[in-house]
Amino acid sequence: MSYFDKFSLQGKTAIVTGGAGILGSHFCKGLASAGANVAVIDINIERANEVASDINNKYHVKSTGIYCDLTSEQSVIEMVAAVKAEFGQIHILHNNAAGKSSNLEAFFAPFEEYDLEQWKEIMSTNLDSMFLVAKHVGKAMKEQGIGGSIIQTASIYGVMGPDNRIYEGSYYMNREINTPAIYSASKGGVVALTKYLATYWAKDGIRVNTITPGGVESGQNETFKKNYSNRIPLGRMAQAEEMVGALIYLASDASSYVTGQNILVDGGLSAW
Repeated sequence: MSYFDKFSLQGKTAIVTGGAGILGSHFCKGLASAGANVAVIDINIERANEVASDINNKYHVKSTGIYCDLTSEQSVIEMVAAVKAEFGQIHILHNNAAGKSSNLEAFFAPFEEYDLEQWKEIMSTNLDSMFLVAKHVGKAMKEQGIGGSIIQTASIYGVMGPDNRIYEGSYYMNREINTPAIYSASKGGVVALTKYLATYWAKDGIRVNTITPGGVESGQNETFKKNYSNRIPLGRMAQAEEMVGALIYLASDASSYVTGQNILVDGGLSAW
């Protein structure tokens, strides 16, 4: 037996939501490099098509971009139908997408002043969308009768509180930032949903796990990077590609006896 072969995704089809994003594009390419055909799902269809085209050019697999508004159940239903029509069976779902607020001032507001409508908007984008995608892709997997692997992306702030000292003098894309409570609450919900679905679909051979990324370097100012790195045992922020190995493991038969788990790829932050 070749243990390395268990990591192969040859002949399988993967759905990646938020596939055009900073992490999403790396996740899509990582799955393709392991042999999977990849449906790149994003509300930004132009960028999704670019990622799919890049995959088609670099890897010997099939990839296509598919539009989906993950907050709309009808759009999710249409997305799943499009993937089945294009690829046939669905073997892997990476429920990865998370959204940006339409109002950054409201998003970063102090907790005591936080607007309920802003809270609902982020909860809808970050958690309701996970429910909708898991519901309809999981249903398709169950009907296929061959099992599957679902991986959901959470955040370190879904399992631990933020050290607000990190954010003193910190900026992202030239804007002062913090971590609002709604982000933690919604990401904590992702972890809880994973555990529920892992037990709910275990009898159907569908495994459900979470990946929890630590802070990824992607445009933060030097103050933030220094403050954050000082909290990390490995002494630095992550690079986007460093999240991909955990995904390939959870998507593949190498993790055939792993379900309901949360793998923290955080440089050791949660160990302190």
